[in-house]
Amino acid sequence: MELLIQAQEFEKLSTANMSLSDRVEASRTAKELILNINEVYKKTKDVELMNVMKRLTAKKQKIEKRLKMPRV
Repeated sequence: MELLIQAQEFEKLSTANMSLSDRVEASRTAKELILNINEVYKKTKDVELMNVMKRLTAKKQKIEKRLKMPRV
């Protein structure tokens, strides 16, 4: 599946040295991937898809945590 390949590529993406705009883009990409995988999951109930969504959500939350940090 193309979605799983995109998810793998996103998981490999390094979050170190990301600019603010890169983090925003990564967060939006993660959200889009999660929602698309969720649509497939609703039909198939595949456990592997749920595990992928959990990993993507964890990475997305880390990125968003960095977005919400106050700038000095």
